[in-house]
Amino acid sequence: MPIQTVDITTTDGTADALFVHPGSGTHPGVLLFPDAFGPRPALAELAETISARGYAVLVPNLFYRAGRAPVVELPAVVDPSNRHEVFDKIRPLMEQLTPELALRDAGAYLDWLAAAPEVTDGEVGLTGYCMGAALVLRTAAAYPERVAAGAGFHGGRLASDAADSPHLDADRITAELYFGHADADPSLPPEQIERLSKALDAAGVRYRAEVYPDAAHGFTQRDLASYDAEADARHLRELIALLDRALA
Repeated sequence: MPIQTVDITTTDGTADALFVHPGSGTHPGVLLFPDAFGPRPALAELAETISARGYAVLVPNLFYRAGRAPVVELPAVVDPSNRHEVFDKIRPLMEQLTPELALRDAGAYLDWLAAAPEVTDGEVGLTGYCMGAALVLRTAAAYPERVAAGAGFHGGRLASDAADSPHLDADRITAELYFGHADADPSLPPEQIERLSKALDAAGVRYRAEVYPDAAHGFTQRDLASYDAEADARHLRELIALLDRALA
């Protein structure tokens, strides 16, 4: 099925999103939290790949309060020569999306999936990339009865020293989780990986966390210079296996 652009009513306005499903009938829902670069052709391709495995996938524009996607125009490939310029535009949007706002939005995205005629009744799966991985943790904790599985890839600041760090709500998570961490990622150093695992262990969460060797932050995104085809293929295998276990 061709990917669609849909509008989702939230408490604060209307969020645009990409939506794709395999075709006739109903299919388990998957909420895909994008990285800071938001919905774009590379994310549409990823959503289509997941959908082809039998899932109805929603990719919201997390920064909809600032406009419809693309909120920030991106180069064909984000690389070291232009990354700082792009992030100078994106960073204020990231700072404005507080955990409270993000979770309020997540509830609206889950409501939309629950009402969509293409989506099977029941729990959904989550997957998130970079900043989206933190939203997977927060959403799984805030809506445990609605989330069966969650995966995060090259996530940043998942277990920081901040008072509202995502790992602090691990005891509210009932979903099965998977993490594919980037190797030598400054946004998630080894001490945060260890802190996250300890929090999940203490909470009795079913999860698996792996560090992908020689894979840089952003390894799943085809329009980033850090893209790694081998690590991306591994991420897809692990994600689909998780979704199949929890939702099929």
